[in-house]
Amino acid sequence: MSQSEKGVVQQSGAAGGAGFDIHGVVGIEVAAGTPGESQLRDMLAPFLGKSAAARWLSISGTISPVTGQSYAEDAYRFTENSLYLPADRVQIIETAEGYRIQGSGELLTAVIPLLDRLCVLEETAMVHAAVVDFRGSGVLLPAWGGVGKTSTVAKLVATPGVGFMADDWAFLGANGMLKGYAKPMFIKPHHRVIYPQLFQGARKPLAPGWLTTPVAHLATAVHPVIVRYPKTAAFTRRWSPEHRMVHPEQVFGPERISSAAPARLAVFLERYDGAKARLEPRSADWMTSRIVGNFHSELPMVSRRLVEALGASGLVPLAEHFGEKAAVVRRALDDVPCSLLRLPASWSADQASDFVANMVRSKLDG
Repeated sequence: MSQSEKGVVQQSGAAGGAGFDIHGVVGIEVAAGTPGESQLRDMLAPFLGKSAAARWLSISGTISPVTGQSYAEDAYRFTENSLYLPADRVQIIETAEGYRIQGSGELLTAVIPLLDRLCVLEETAMVHAAVVDFRGSGVLLPAWGGVGKTSTVAKLVATPGVGFMADDWAFLGANGMLKGYAKPMFIKPHHRVIYPQLFQGARKPLAPGWLTTPVAHLATAVHPVIVRYPKTAAFTRRWSPEHRMVHPEQVFGPERISSAAPARLAVFLERYDGAKARLEPRSADWMTSRIVGNFHSELPMVSRRLVEALGASGLVPLAEHFGEKAAVVRRALDDVPCSLLRLPASWSADQASDFVANMVRSKLDG
């Protein structure tokens, strides 16, 4: 195991309960003995600490009995303030401050959509994007998975004065402030040319590049089952031949991690079957729609199922879930230039990330 991977493991520590403060917006409390505590410590490590937030997620491994439930066939059971999904072994109970999440599996798939919901109620939205602090200007690069977000941040952070904020998930306030999420990065074989230092010395084996896609498809297929069993999921996450977990501070150094910056540029990245890169201006309304839809579509299937169940049961009607989030994102994008950058699908991650980094530099250095 590499030093970077050891760092992620050590942050998990022994199960004893933990608290997290998500940018002062939402607090999270994990009860001692919660089966999914190890994963939550890994993935929420940048926010470890006490919180004075008004909104809270409370997480535990014990499912409380609830009476008077209605049945949606075998899919879920619910009341006016609770929802139970038998297939995922997770229960959600609405509280005055937020939600209680209860279950025996890895609970991150329930935490993320509910964290997003509470953030929206506090004028902040989660986004699926690469984000950097470019000398005081926040750069928002929402994208589909596999476009090259992790590769792009490496190229941008190599620029003097640029700080890492996120390579996958981040937060966007209605006031236009981007807030980082320096969770562990998932390094894959095609990142070797971009992060060569991470492939030096003894490391866990990774699948060769030609096997990466089949392995990723297999991991996606088994994920809804694996997350029910925290110990199996933890082993799979740590030793999957598809990727290697590395903490951003150990890649870039703690001095290159930035927690917040005002949004100054938003570019949606996607691959297409053309031969040349195409940068096209887009409206803030267009970008809002893409950001909200992209975040939802990139959630794990278990998370999407939870959002749909919350909507169908009336706990969080879908019109509110998406409409209120869209309103937050739209206000955040006032006066922020928005564009779509279409990159040839035939380009390597190295080639695509070079183009994106040079485009950002030209926009903000010019």
